Amino acid sequence: MHMMNRLAAAILLAFAAAAPALAAADAGVPPASAAAPAAAFDLDADVASVLKAFDVPGIAIAVVKDGKVLVAKGFGVRKLGQPAAVDAQTLFEVASNSKAFTAAALAMLVDEGKLAWDDPVTKHLPGFQMYDAYVTSAMTVRDLLTHRSGLGLGAGDLLWWPTTSFSTDEIIEKLRYIRPATSFRNSYAYDNLLYIVAGKIIADKAGKSWGAAIRERILTPLGMAATTTSLDEHAGNANVANAHSKINDKIAAVKSMPVPNAVGAVGINTNAEEIAKWMAALLDGGKIAGKADPEARLFSAAQSREMWTAQTPMKIAEPKPGLAGIKPNFNAYGLGFNLRDYKGMKLAQHGGALQGFFSQVVMVPEAKLGVAILTNAESGAAMTSLQWRILDHYLNVAPSDWIGLIGTADRARHAADAKKQGGAAAARAAKSQPSLALAAYDGEYQDPWYGTVTIKPEGKKRVLSFSRTQDLTGELEHWQHDTFIVRWKERNFNADAYVTFALNPDGSIERMKMAPVSSETDFSYDFADLSFTPVKAKKAQQ
Repeated sequence: MHMMNRLAAAILLAFAAAAPALAAADAGVPPASAAAPAAAFDLDADVASVLKAFDVPGIAIAVVKDGKVLVAKGFGVRKLGQPAAVDAQTLFEVASNSKAFTAAALAMLVDEGKLAWDDPVTKHLPGFQMYDAYVTSAMTVRDLLTHRSGLGLGAGDLLWWPTTSFSTDEIIEKLRYIRPATSFRNSYAYDNLLYIVAGKIIADKAGKSWGAAIRERILTPLGMAATTTSLDEHAGNANVANAHSKINDKIAAVKSMPVPNAVGAVGINTNAEEIAKWMAALLDGGKIAGKADPEARLFSAAQSREMWTAQTPMKIAEPKPGLAGIKPNFNAYGLGFNLRDYKGMKLAQHGGALQGFFSQVVMVPEAKLGVAILTNAESGAAMTSLQWRILDHYLNVAPSDWIGLIGTADRARHAADAKKQGGAAAARAAKSQPSLALAAYDGEYQDPWYGTVTIKPEGKKRVLSFSRTQDLTGELEHWQHDTFIVRWKERNFNADAYVTFALNPDGSIERMKMAPVSSETDFSYDFADLSFTPVKAKKAQQ
């Protein structure tokens, strides 16, 4: 799930490996270190540099080449301020890298004739329903995995992120209330909810939970015994990385956020040694290494090709000259994988982001090369710079100073966001007053798909609370006119939001809308998709 910039962005943009650098380039940031020569490849030195440059406490790296594990190693510490080191067995949350497991499990069902990629979803989940009746009837199993449903970026993610009390079935039921952003199959927009639906299909076919099905069908055959499908399974295992986020631009250890209702989209926790086994199987068309039967496999070669075949085109950003080397010629989403090229070779990759964890898995099928980078922090730039350094080395490509280039771009992007926020603060009507007495904003508000939030006084403050999301509680601070800012008590969310009220002609509140304050807020905080009406006003209309 969730953040490339701050949180899961997760949920998210994490799989577009060059995004931080390209975003800064598109903003006109000059690649100041473009001319700097890259040092000879030294993985230990590169990782040490990245740990320091991007405030990352710990990293684990796996490299697979020609069926052999060349690297499975940890660097740094599991938790800031504590000596326990990251090693090849340290477990990390890999978030949306779980989507590939969901795609593979569906591919196995296709091989077995239990479903087809182009079956209607309603054939397997009769109660499934989208906002539009045509989309409900036309959506296929394939559509669940390809981010082309018409939903907006991260739409509905607040149903599961941060930790909510909604069940998986409740989340799926609420899809029918989420308005589309575009027409069906019109364009790419990353979503998590439809992978949750895909996970439900897998669970129903197996007659057990998604996690139990993934363990039986994938983890156990590959010998991934330490890999887990929920945080609850970590009990008694001390070798687990702690989550870390920035609070006021300073890295800090934070609590993990369990999201058991979002399996299918997220859920896998693994280490360098075991993710190497997963990459090896993917690179060998689904074959399982080390089995007596040389043809033992998870899924067929045909399904391997299907997963790594472009399904949904993705836009290509135009980089500045210093970053031209990472501009792809094609960019698309397959089934559980982002597909693009680098130096004339196809890449199959994905990223993952949950609170305090970012991960990246990238494979070069032509070179039989796989690289996994697991981190216990929220720095996309850290992963991206290491990815290109490692790929350049193993592909025998002339090296570039990716750590310097992407670090410069990342700092510029952050500075640009700070400048934008500063400009908004300077331009606001600071002396303006709310239209109503503060007590008039109190009460319960309802959104069609999320449900209710409340505003109530606590001492001299007004507090906004999401009814089904315990940690989404924060104080309202007047900004200007009828707009406030909610400052979440969990400061590591880095997701403060504008809260704006629209009034009826009689001065009563007609609607409440929200929007993130920072452009770095992870897209899974999809506040902009919410539209609240006062519950009392709604009842009065009935």
